[in-house]
Amino acid sequence: MHYNFIEAMFYSSVKVMLFVLGPILLCVLFVGFCINIIQSALQINEQTLSFIPKLISIILIFICFGSWMLNLILEYIKSIFSNIMDRY
Repeated sequence: MHYNFIEAMFYSSVKVMLFVLGPILLCVLFVGFCINIIQSALQINEQTLSFIPKLISIILIFICFGSWMLNLILEYIKSIFSNIMDRY
């Protein structure tokens, strides 16, 4: 196996991972930041208060972008299997 092939596969796997996890992580980061600002302004020290809004935002992201994420992962898996079949 050539190093260029391994490097290309690693690059494509990192790219797919960032595309799939990016919207989820950015949304959860934004929601957590907003909830923490509200908690600081109201002086509420409950750490579990931000769990439900983060969970709801993750569900909404999966509803909005779930089919796109699934298609991206399936295309990546197809490309992996086709590259394996071409190599051997």
